[in-house]
Amino acid sequence: MLRRAIPRTGETVPAIGLGTWQTFDVGPSAAARAPLAEVLRRFFAAGGRVVDTSPMYGRAESVLGDLFAEVAPPEAPFVATKVWTTGRAMGEAQMRASAQRLRTARIDLMQVHNLLDWESHLPVLREWKAAGRVRYIGVTHYAPGTFPQIERMMRDEAIDFVQIPYSLATRDAERRLLPAAEATGTAVLVMRPFEEGALFRSVGTRLLPPWAVEAGVSTWSQFFLAFVLSHPSVTCVLPATSNPEHLTDNLRAGAGPLPEDRLRRRMADELRRP
Repeated sequence: MLRRAIPRTGETVPAIGLGTWQTFDVGPSAAARAPLAEVLRRFFAAGGRVVDTSPMYGRAESVLGDLFAEVAPPEAPFVATKVWTTGRAMGEAQMRASAQRLRTARIDLMQVHNLLDWESHLPVLREWKAAGRVRYIGVTHYAPGTFPQIERMMRDEAIDFVQIPYSLATRDAERRLLPAAEATGTAVLVMRPFEEGALFRSVGTRLLPPWAVEAGVSTWSQFFLAFVLSHPSVTCVLPATSNPEHLTDNLRAGAGPLPEDRLRRRMADELRRP
């Protein structure tokens, strides 16, 4: 699988990760968890590492902690989670609880979820990073309207990661945020690459154009993910799924050639075609 470097350190991670919003918020039954265990087995077997979650995602952190122990990945996962509360004391308590649920003494990436009370949390994240309790720190937000603030934080707060929406349909990040990430040496995680399924609905039953197939893309999932990954500032994209077959399809986008500028423009035109 394609790997990308984290600019601050040069450490590389696989460019296709795994999101857990909604998909990993399940109960304890074997029937509910079996497909998720298979998703993780396939993900790790294909070389995947980056798994993103949050205490906002219901039971997802606990489910991941349980399934990591069950699946026993061959390489330690790169676990990203978030702090999503207000105040220093509540933030520290929440981060400790996340580590317990994920069954880890050190979290790879701790992010301030949706910038909630970031002024209180970022100093704590820096302290935890200095103490070795987290390896990287960052911020997230789902709304392009926050991009100017995130850009200022990349320039002024020396954060390691940002997590933002970016897709064929939501390209606001291309104007300033992705260039700023390159300029500041900030890693970029991409959420919602399928627009929560809206991209699939927009193409309906339409077949892939022949030129996409000739370029090595065999499904719409790969089409959408390849576009995101072809931007050089993107470190890792985080499609979420509970379906093992969809997971396998998603991962193939990280194995083939990525489109260059001319093909990216053609992909964007294809999405606008009625």
